[in-house]
Amino acid sequence: MLISRHVLERPTTAVRPFALTALRHPLVSTLLADHRGLLTELLDGLGSPLHVVLPDVFEENVGRLRQAFADAGADADILYAKKANKADCYVGSAAALGVGVDVASAPELVKALAGGVPGHRIGISGPEKGDALHSLAVQHGCLVAVDSLSELRRLAATARLAGGRAGVLLRSRTAGQPGSRFGMSAAERGAAVALCADGADHISLRGFSFHLNGYASAERADAADEMVEYCLDARRQGATDAGLVDIGGGLPVRYVEPQLWNEFLAQNDATHYHAARSFTDFYPYGGPSADQAVRAIMAHPVGGGESLAVKAGRHGIRFVVEPGRALLDQAGFTLFRVQQVDDRRESDGYAVVTVDGSSFSLSEQWFNSDYLPDPLLMSAQPVGDALFPACVAGSTCLESDMVTWRKIGFPRPVRRGDHLVYLNTAGYQMDSNESPFHDAPLPSKVVLRPGGEGTVPRWRLDGIR
Repeated sequence: MLISRHVLERPTTAVRPFALTALRHPLVSTLLADHRGLLTELLDGLGSPLHVVLPDVFEENVGRLRQAFADAGADADILYAKKANKADCYVGSAAALGVGVDVASAPELVKALAGGVPGHRIGISGPEKGDALHSLAVQHGCLVAVDSLSELRRLAATARLAGGRAGVLLRSRTAGQPGSRFGMSAAERGAAVALCADGADHISLRGFSFHLNGYASAERADAADEMVEYCLDARRQGATDAGLVDIGGGLPVRYVEPQLWNEFLAQNDATHYHAARSFTDFYPYGGPSADQAVRAIMAHPVGGGESLAVKAGRHGIRFVVEPGRALLDQAGFTLFRVQQVDDRRESDGYAVVTVDGSSFSLSEQWFNSDYLPDPLLMSAQPVGDALFPACVAGSTCLESDMVTWRKIGFPRPVRRGDHLVYLNTAGYQMDSNESPFHDAPLPSKVVLRPGGEGTVPRWRLDGIR
């Protein structure tokens, strides 16, 4: 059952100047306000950090994204990009809603199949995939995005030996990013189309895909238009099945209000970070939402002035989209227990809060950046009269193990035993960079489903049904 989206809780910026207060889904607000005791028990029982995953919000995001394509008049198949989070519950939700899954490894493919997603709804991406993954793809009728001529030849050989026929997308470099390490050049693409024609008994050319860095809607629409033209050209060469254009993922997520984000960028300075750390690149936390981006991409004018959606519909082209972060927007958060506080306010002007856990559980560090939305402080202490500036460190022996480099203005002094809540961490943050460093166990994931009014939410460990 989908829960009503309503309006995301808006931050009150006057309480904490220069704060990047995260938007909150109503379900998240309810859990933090009314079920703090349950969250504390789970953290005490299962350990810090603890990842809370919310499949109801994932399911709501699927519905909203489907509606965005429908409103734009575009036909699209949604494939959830599993790499964004390892939790099994999201795959189960995808299967129940008839959503596909995008995978890039044999273990991910097995997990998707085990979660109930049929092979024909599974897309396989990633460069130069191995023969074992090719074999599973052929056996289960998956759609394979092929990255090079050499991979196409290997896939054709695998399909021939298995007596099967592989459906493929040819991943092509775009005019906007010709130096990408992913995809084929124009000459390679032409040779691949010819190879598909020669091996039509075992290869079915279904369409084209591409890879882009960045979140610019206009650039993604222009790249998709290139792929539409490649489909039309392939049809003229006899590839009658060429009717899919995969626009990839890269749909943005809004974590904070745009005005607040712009104010942050205007005043951001290295002195705002522990050890004056300087970052040059941030995720666009205050950008458009995923459904807004879909509408912009589909409405973007292409050749002749018509929209991308209208042109695709006129030629019978269907889109494939592979959102990961966008389907996980607000669909999870992470709890840390405070282990120690080193109060350096007199000497350095801020404190260093050490949590039971590490930055491996908040993976923005992987991108040489900082996860910027403010963590929430759950404490039994009353709100103070002055801000308590502090950064947040992990408990490993690494100097660079900073969960939050930026100095946060907490509304009260942070104490040992308090809890920090990092909001909206399901998309890439939770487990892209997890590590059992120091022999620490990997954090648990708890699946929470809301109960009826006045009841305690139902919970289980992810992977246990």
